[in-house]
Amino acid sequence: MTRPTSGDRSLAAQEIERSPEQRDVATGRQSDIGRRRPRVVIVGAGFGGLNAARKLAGKQVDVLIVDRNNYHGFWPLLYQVATAGIESEAIAYPVRGIFHKHRNINFRMATVKGVDLDKRIVYTSRHQVAYDYLVLAAGSANNYFGNNSLAENTSGLKDIDEAEQMRNRILLAFEQAVGEPDRRKRQDLMTFIIVGGGPTGVELSGALSELLRHVLRKDYPTLDFSQARVVLVEATDKVLSAFPDALQRSAAKKLESMGVELMLNKMVADVQGGLVTFKDGSTIQGSLVVWAAGVRAADLSDHVQAEQGKNGRIKIEPALHLPDHPEVFVVGDMALLETYRDGQAYPMVAQVAIQQGKQAAENILREIAGKDTAPFHYFDEGSMATIGRRYAVLDAFGIHLSGRLAWLGWLFIHIVYLIGFRNRLIVLTNWAYNYFTYERGVRLITSKGEGESENESESKGRKQDTPDARIRNR
Repeated sequence: MTRPTSGDRSLAAQEIERSPEQRDVATGRQSDIGRRRPRVVIVGAGFGGLNAARKLAGKQVDVLIVDRNNYHGFWPLLYQVATAGIESEAIAYPVRGIFHKHRNINFRMATVKGVDLDKRIVYTSRHQVAYDYLVLAAGSANNYFGNNSLAENTSGLKDIDEAEQMRNRILLAFEQAVGEPDRRKRQDLMTFIIVGGGPTGVELSGALSELLRHVLRKDYPTLDFSQARVVLVEATDKVLSAFPDALQRSAAKKLESMGVELMLNKMVADVQGGLVTFKDGSTIQGSLVVWAAGVRAADLSDHVQAEQGKNGRIKIEPALHLPDHPEVFVVGDMALLETYRDGQAYPMVAQVAIQQGKQAAENILREIAGKDTAPFHYFDEGSMATIGRRYAVLDAFGIHLSGRLAWLGWLFIHIVYLIGFRNRLIVLTNWAYNYFTYERGVRLITSKGEGESENESESKGRKQDTPDARIRNR
């Protein structure tokens, strides 16, 4: 376990936050320890943490959810925020609002820095939190495979802030292209490069292509949109590698029909100022480079004294707990459990996190009741990816679909899993509006620093950045 440094407000010297029952025990005021309600700390309010908390709601436990954001985000729709399709508020819901009816569930907004497994303490940016049971569900982070230039010079798409920054970058590039007299520089400004041919890269490419060709073309009539490019880069010879071959070919064909340029068998070696250099020595220049080529467990996994496997994921037992600490459960993208197909690790997808969160909570309740814990069994509901309007690919229960029917299935699933009636209504309304009008209503540049004119920036004594100089995601 890596403890916080002295720069983190000397957390080791802070008073440990305990539940009321734990404080009674610590001060000798608890007369009947057997009646003390166990405290469950859940790190992360994503799909895994949220479903674990829901399973524990109303039970004889005290639950504390800790997350650096005060909301649960529906990350499968982040790419639509980035491409001006929906507002960020439509895919997020306050954690406190989700559980305000459940008196045994509390929330703390803080960044978790580490865990002391022996002392059963979670170290956060604000305080130390004691636990009886711990659920680690902090999700994932981009995997740059040790290449610092990728981390520093590409944009990610892992949370609302990054999605809004990406939308700002896209729109700002066109604002600057309008006033750029040099044809080559203008084309570079209108070139957007997405690295990674998985579901995120494919869905983002399709949505961005539609934004350029059906919406921004009308907003910027003086620009030659034959110069605008959406380039999808993939290291292998196919997109959507986890899907059946027929669906891979169908997705590639659809992307190309939408004007997306596919660069297959291309491995990125370096990115500097929007210039992407491949391992074969070729290059491409753009105003925005998005990294969607790999994920790993959240950084917190490096600060837990537990064995890690591929992509920093923490190795766990079939009942989802650590081998030497049965009171500590790990779920979702942080967890490495190799009991999936042919002994493979479970994929880092939302459905796995949802089901593992529920199972971890069930096993906590079983332990409290003196029962044996149960191993995790995954019910595979399949995979799907959407590519623009009216088109998706679906692989579920042995059924392989592409086209409009798969797209309708995709719409239904995503509406069902959104939190809150208001969010469902907003997203459904936006989708209907976009479908019938080809419009995107959220074409706003909200970062004032990026939107200033050159004269305004110079008057403040600052150098005016170009999009090429600002390709960073943190």
